[in-house]
Amino acid sequence: MKMELAGVNFVLAAAGFLLWTSGGSAAPMECHFNSKALCVFEDRHYSLGETWMDNACMQCTCLHPVGVGCCETVHRPVDFPAWCQVRVEPVTCKVSLVQAADPRLPCSPGEDIQDPSHGSLQLQQQLEG
Repeated sequence: MKMELAGVNFVLAAAGFLLWTSGGSAAPMECHFNSKALCVFEDRHYSLGETWMDNACMQCTCLHPVGVGCCETVHRPVDFPAWCQVRVEPVTCKVSLVQAADPRLPCSPGEDIQDPSHGSLQLQQQLEG
């Protein structure tokens, strides 16, 4: 019973450490814990408490021997027009809004782009017609 309680306390302490190291006042969007993961990334071995950033913009913390915890570091916008989509650059983790129809073009929500799928064009046409 004592050993089991000590294991639970260690897991709780490890989870607290993961949340503490994942970034002060800006809460991460999503976190994952894998109890079977090894503390290895790109052939480098990490020790308890060491962190690394993977190619998907996840900051991971070695919680050896209980596993690895990873938290997303990118804060994705949630309020933007339907004709836009979020693009996250791998490695740099830069977030940008691009047009869904042509991802090479930036999306500027303040622009007066007439997109029928957004709904405002249909309303405007009804009011004018």
